[in-house]
Amino acid sequence: MFELYKDKAGEFRFRLKAKNGQNILASEGYTQKSSCVNGIESVKKNAQNEANFELKQSNSGKWMFNLKASNGQVVGTSQMYADQSGAKNGIQSVMTNAPDAEITELED
Repeated sequence: MFELYKDKAGEFRFRLKAKNGQNILASEGYTQKSSCVNGIESVKKNAQNEANFELKQSNSGKWMFNLKASNGQVVGTSQMYADQSGAKNGIQSVMTNAPDAEITELED
């Protein structure tokens, strides 16, 4: 499920949660709620193509990934994973869960 919420700075954000409740993808902050909803729709669309995922290793040796739209803009960022296989499993989870995930709006 996607959770849409307003952060402490007053910006709208979303996170995609796996069935076990773990956060698997998070957005940047948006000033408009409608832009945040558009970001969710972009994730649903772009998560269906594995080529839109960018797998990266941090300086600390942990792994993460970005999901990019067709224009190259990052629409979601994963958590950090201890190893590359964990990050790859995260990508598969986004590909599986995002396209049909419902949106839940959290109260302030």
